[in-house]
Amino acid sequence: MQRLLAYTDKLSVRPGDQVAVKVSAPDTTPYRARLMRVICGDDSPDGPGYKMEPVKGVPESERPGRHQPIPCGSYVAIRDRKGFALASFSLSAFIWPTWVDKGEPQCILGNWDAASRSGYALYLDEQGRLALRVGDSAPVALSDTFLGRHWYRLAASFDARSGQVVLSAHRALPYGGMEQRQVAKGKAKPSEAPNRFLIAAWNDGAKAAAHFNGKIDSPAIYGKALKIDALLAPPGGRGAPSARQAVAAWDFSRDVPGTAIHDRGPKRRNGQTLNLPTRAMTGWNWDGSEHNWTHKPEQYGAIHFHDDDLYDCGWETDFALRLPKNLKSGIYCLHLTQGSLEEFTPLFVCPPKGKATAKLALLVPTASYLAYANHQMATSWHFDETSSTKFTTLSPADVFMEETVSLGLSTYDLHNDGSGVAHSSRLRPILNMRPKTDLWQFNADTHITDWLEAKGIAYDIITDEELEQDGVAALKPYKCVMTGTHPEYYSERMLDGVQDYTNQGGRLMYLGANGFYWRIAWHPKLPGVIEHRRAEDGMRAWWTETGENYMAFTGEYSGLWRRNGRPPNMVCGAGFTAQGFDYSGWYDRTAASRDPRAVFIFKGVGQSEKIGDFGSIGGGAAGWELDRADFSLGTPPHALIVATASEFPASYHWVKEEFNHTHSAINGDTCPMVKADMVFFETPKGGAVFSVSSISWAGSLAHDKYRNNVSRITENVVRRFLDPKPL
Repeated sequence: MQRLLAYTDKLSVRPGDQVAVKVSAPDTTPYRARLMRVICGDDSPDGPGYKMEPVKGVPESERPGRHQPIPCGSYVAIRDRKGFALASFSLSAFIWPTWVDKGEPQCILGNWDAASRSGYALYLDEQGRLALRVGDSAPVALSDTFLGRHWYRLAASFDARSGQVVLSAHRALPYGGMEQRQVAKGKAKPSEAPNRFLIAAWNDGAKAAAHFNGKIDSPAIYGKALKIDALLAPPGGRGAPSARQAVAAWDFSRDVPGTAIHDRGPKRRNGQTLNLPTRAMTGWNWDGSEHNWTHKPEQYGAIHFHDDDLYDCGWETDFALRLPKNLKSGIYCLHLTQGSLEEFTPLFVCPPKGKATAKLALLVPTASYLAYANHQMATSWHFDETSSTKFTTLSPADVFMEETVSLGLSTYDLHNDGSGVAHSSRLRPILNMRPKTDLWQFNADTHITDWLEAKGIAYDIITDEELEQDGVAALKPYKCVMTGTHPEYYSERMLDGVQDYTNQGGRLMYLGANGFYWRIAWHPKLPGVIEHRRAEDGMRAWWTETGENYMAFTGEYSGLWRRNGRPPNMVCGAGFTAQGFDYSGWYDRTAASRDPRAVFIFKGVGQSEKIGDFGSIGGGAAGWELDRADFSLGTPPHALIVATASEFPASYHWVKEEFNHTHSAINGDTCPMVKADMVFFETPKGGAVFSVSSISWAGSLAHDKYRNNVSRITENVVRRFLDPKPL
């Protein structure tokens, strides 16, 4: 399948900024580019209508197409080349391989170049056996295939004078009747090539190839042929060579949050990680006594590499776009067309720095967009149809990602080796962060921008990146802040920012559900990348290995905010309680809706009206994912539950983190926890919070040309929240 692809160097921008646009086309046919303002990206038959407006003053441009490759796979590159052009040498490392039956070579370390067939490499061969290759000589390999997800101590030596190759592996965990150590010997000719020295890949000309899948710990190289017993001795143990004797001996437990790799040897042959392999991984010597890598970093000296890791596509810039200085804050897209192909690349235009242009801010959940970026649930989750109770329908984007397998993954996917994806970056084409895509995340949030435009309510755009960078200062200029439909992924600084905003008199409209749920971290140096580890509980697509729940970027414990002592209820009055994806219901008003504090919410709405028994997402305003109030989890004691949706089928499931024993009443038709609570409460200094507790709420706003009770309630609240009169 052919596809026009693009991304930009920035996602969150301001008027006057210059944006670098990177494009890959299937052929050299010219493509056209224009800047469009996104009103509504929903082109479905039941939606409000697809609405995009060209930006005046920004002319269309035409440029020749070209294909740009995507360099997937993580590895380490060492800066020095000449220092590794050795005649004789010895190599050692610990490895924990995760895809031994891949059927392709997987390099552990060396400077071998497949294009010139020069240098040397220690690697797993096509059969999953340890092998050593020197130049154009035939490789020497062990006889037995490695076991996946077991630690091995590896050793290899080559004596240039005799041509002798010795290769050995020692398995860390013995099993009855199985040999712990393997040894192989052979002959080779020297190859003193000054190629790049790589860890977890080898060279193929200017490219990296033969990517390793699994953990590598304590790799080292020595400038002579050492005895195998010495190389197999534990580092620092009796008879083991010291770092002083090494050409290089790398310690992956140093500078874990960064991208640098440190050599403990005297030459300081340091390196750099490429494509963000996963760090803060338990090493060969992890003994279970500590689960926080910051307390015992020496036991977290492993890096987990994957052949499908991707941080930055690294494409060349095709053209630069200078945004107009008077550009209105909002959601925009670069719309590219090449024949019948089209591509949208979003830009979130915030107001000029420090200058709010409206009283209302729409807080766009870009961190959550990244968490779901290019997810492949439809094709890779064996339980997808069972979970959604719907037959899977593949979109063109789903098919393309299945065929291409190189656009990088979401935090809901598994790597090729079966391990969970912990990183997601915006420096790549993200096919589901576009108009004309599924009504989930980005495109669902354009129902809100569509409604704001229809109602003539002025708003600014603020993104999670601004919130992470500036904290509460990003929100403070606004009388009211409105969330998207699914602000699920939050860092500590982001969560503090929202909480501080409401505590200092700000007014929050939470127009979604399953928000403030998972704890993430942003990389301290690399732009536009998040880390998330699915620790302990929650509705998870995968879970972390034992001892690996703390994030490498910050050292913070990941997983649920609830497990970190900050349930979502403390922020917005409600927290994730259930999900289902085949039906959406309605709300019924409660007696609390007649409280004088809350009467403004329901002005023009009858007491017995069904609220939201209509909509383009599941047919109702309450659905997909639901939140409920719970005073034991931090819902403020003065909060009012003003409406509740409780009629849900068996396809809706109560969240698993709340099971404390075997329980059969977990579905919508049996479990009282499967509901959505509409919540209102005041905060200090005249602030307030209003929560709808449903992802599908925004899909009901446009019903009957915006003349409906969901639209009326939303408008009642936003206009009251924008009124400076104290609540």
